[in-house]
Amino acid sequence: MNDHIDHDEDGAEAGPVQEPRLWQGNGWTARVIKNEDDEGWAVAMIKDGEPEPALVGPWTMGRDKKNPKPLDVNAFNTLVKTASEVIRRHEQHLHAILHKNLMVWTEAHGNLKVTLDIVPEDDDPYGMLAATDEMSEQLARVRVPASFKLTQASATAWIESGFRAPRA
Repeated sequence: MNDHIDHDEDGAEAGPVQEPRLWQGNGWTARVIKNEDDEGWAVAMIKDGEPEPALVGPWTMGRDKKNPKPLDVNAFNTLVKTASEVIRRHEQHLHAILHKNLMVWTEAHGNLKVTLDIVPEDDDPYGMLAATDEMSEQLARVRVPASFKLTQASATAWIESGFRAPRA
């Protein structure tokens, strides 16, 4: 997506658009759109360079109860903060899904940190299972199917097998 910077008649940049239904700045575009589900309005927040909105939410009607309330700098800044938080939470959730770890106590090695990192490649997703001791020395690292579930039982079984790559 382009940066929506207008140009005047001479071709010089006129700066970001800041109109009642379209506002740009801080790496974001807010666009007030007709809500297709009812007679109201919605606002879509699109991060520069992204094809889809990060956030679409209801937008307030104007005083005439027919047209949308115009965007302004305060509303835009609030929308940027909210949309940024949505993205941050999504990234945290994705990280939690792709990166798991737990501690396992063993007679031979003491406390081990076992991690599973999923590599979400389109053609061949997989996981990397690793064991690290209390001195941060990696004892083992093996490739596992992306479907591998890291649990206390699966980690213990892997350690007891001598760190042989488990099957799905």
